[in-house]
Amino acid sequence: MSQSTIRALILEDYANNAFREAQIERPVPQANEVLVRIVASGVNPIDYKIRTGHAPYAMPELPAILGTDMAGVIEAVGANVSHLSVGDEVFGMVGGVRGLPGSLAEYLAVDADLVALKPKNLGFREAAAVPLVFLTAWEGLVDRAHVQAGQKVLVHGGAGGVGHMAVQIATALGAEVFATVSPGKRAIVESYGATAIDYKNVSVEQYVSQFTDGKGFDVIYDTVGGKSLDDSFAAIRLYGHVTSCAAFGTHNLATGSLRSATLSGIFVLLPMLTGVGRKHHAQILGYATRLIEEGKVKPLMHAEHFSLSQARQAHDAVQHGTAIGKVVIDVA
Repeated sequence: MSQSTIRALILEDYANNAFREAQIERPVPQANEVLVRIVASGVNPIDYKIRTGHAPYAMPELPAILGTDMAGVIEAVGANVSHLSVGDEVFGMVGGVRGLPGSLAEYLAVDADLVALKPKNLGFREAAAVPLVFLTAWEGLVDRAHVQAGQKVLVHGGAGGVGHMAVQIATALGAEVFATVSPGKRAIVESYGATAIDYKNVSVEQYVSQFTDGKGFDVIYDTVGGKSLDDSFAAIRLYGHVTSCAAFGTHNLATGSLRSATLSGIFVLLPMLTGVGRKHHAQILGYATRLIEEGKVKPLMHAEHFSLSQARQAHDAVQHGTAIGKVVIDVA
């Protein structure tokens, strides 16, 4: 704890969008914060979108430290924090967006409401892969759609970051789960107990007829957007619920509206950006820890390791789709 400066990656310019390695002052936790020694930083699509200037709703003022997800060890606690202690191993989606420094640094002072005790059966690297994708999946399936045992749930993009969490959560809740995937990723969703649907070769009408007797699915989670959201309106049952974390385009809502379907948009960064609902995120991470420790949920990991100085390569792997599974940067 004696060091007064720490290693961090700084973004100074959205046009150039390169990281610069720097020594910065070690942060000091405020009354409601904990100081975390970061072991691993998870990479999500939002991270490279922010770095390249393509997320106007979330981009911090520069210079800034990016990195949304992390896992690490608490080194100090603020005056008002009583539920967490020095030495606790924690994880969370904590920053890297407007106003909040991120996890591409050796230490981070973070709102104690944004972190939770990490699962004991996961290493730091795996734990850092969980927060954003689990939170996004849970908000859609549980908070909005209230998925119940026995329901038929369809997840679009079931092998992706949010998708593979949604498939596992819905399965753990007792739903009958289906997932659209490209043929090469079939085995991933099948290993989670879902029925794979090859969306490239099977029409919406065909799979609705085959798996729901033409009635439509009870709940559909769209993690892809665009045509996938339009397909969701065509595949939902009467009075069913479509949730999407990718509903940022222009869509004709008639198909879904004529079925009295509900559409819920999921924007997982809101608690970080607004300060509203942060404790609920820690609560959801508590559910993540429980499901992971019970063996019902496990992050799919990209095999390649990246150090802090290779953060750009880690971003590129996510941006160019060359990674299968979650990409994590080893900070420590």
